[in-house]
Amino acid sequence: MTINVRKSTILILAGILTIFTLGPAFAQGGPKGHKGPPPEAYTACEGKSEGDTAAFENPQGDTVTGTCVQERDGDQLVLRPDNPPDRENQDRQNE
Repeated sequence: MTINVRKSTILILAGILTIFTLGPAFAQGGPKGHKGPPPEAYTACEGKSEGDTAAFENPQGDTVTGTCVQERDGDQLVLRPDNPPDRENQDRQNE
């Protein structure tokens, strides 16, 4: 009977350890969980003024052009794309 208790205790502890180890990785969400502009959208507007045009190359190698605007939650400028990606189609492609 003590062997079964030990096995159960070990399995429970292993499960808890796994949850605490892998939980943060799943919480971050990876590419699908990404919210907001990519870092390149901020870099493209460095040294520019609001309303200036700018561009950057995305990870797929496409040039993204747009206008520098004030970000909603701060004082940085960020590139608002002329042709923003269609979120719904992008999410389907990432599945």
